[in-house]
Amino acid sequence: MYDLIIVGAGPAGITASVYAARKRLDLMVITQDIGGQAAWSGDIENYTGYQFITGPQLSQKFEEHMRKFGINLRENEAVLEVRKQDNSIKVKTDKGAFESRTLIIASGKRSRELGVPGENECKNKGLTYCATCDGPLFSGKDVAVIGGGNSALDAAIQLTKIARRVTIINIAPGLTGDPIMQEQLLYNPQVTILNNAKVGAVLGSKMVTGIKVLKDAKEETLAVAGVFVEMGLIPNSHFAGDVAKNELGEIKVNGRNETNIPGIFAAGDVTDVPEKQIIIAAGEGSKAALSAFRYLIQNRF
Repeated sequence: MYDLIIVGAGPAGITASVYAARKRLDLMVITQDIGGQAAWSGDIENYTGYQFITGPQLSQKFEEHMRKFGINLRENEAVLEVRKQDNSIKVKTDKGAFESRTLIIASGKRSRELGVPGENECKNKGLTYCATCDGPLFSGKDVAVIGGGNSALDAAIQLTKIARRVTIINIAPGLTGDPIMQEQLLYNPQVTILNNAKVGAVLGSKMVTGIKVLKDAKEETLAVAGVFVEMGLIPNSHFAGDVAKNELGEIKVNGRNETNIPGIFAAGDVTDVPEKQIIIAAGEGSKAALSAFRYLIQNRF
């Protein structure tokens, strides 16, 4: 019986684990990866204390901080179900079952898929959901970025330093990412922006050779070696069946990061807290850990 189990090891989960460890709680962290979305980010210039740092570098510093406390960390493990039973919370994973007095869900979000022919066949064969991870593989090649928000623009900016040409396929009438990011792309001769456009299919057998693009009721084939899908994210909340969520699937929390179930807390991008930023997720993680500690004290566990 643990005092606390944390699901996820992104900025929210890692920060929660550090705060919980400092409170001397008997805790465990279960995660499929370390760093979460922060590890996918390119250049970060708005995390306080670092005028400039990359996503992987910041994630590494988070991980180093967490590991200093010798926390029980279960990596590459997926949570399948969580449920409250009497005064304990049951956590079922693909590798075992565990029990805790409190739980923090900090499982973040995952990439939204295209849902078009050829996507599944071309995954990891030129089609990817992480420019930071796979961008260097496309040095000097033509690539496409699907999306028009911050994640898509961040990916496109990274790829202008690597690829020969970058085409942005955006279903909306205009880009929706931050103006400062748009400015880096709008006048870049390497970049072509196709608004009011969408992907109809991904082409290729052994590797991606192109995509079918639908624009203005016309279909054309765009020859590219890489396709970077950056159309937004879906909350990883599917395993929390009894926890209240909004219409987007985000877990509802109050100012103390409490869910509708006593003893279950949530933090970071998996929640309905507005603005999905690394620094906000980290702050929410600290709040969730302090709330869990307060819950344990009040209930005399």
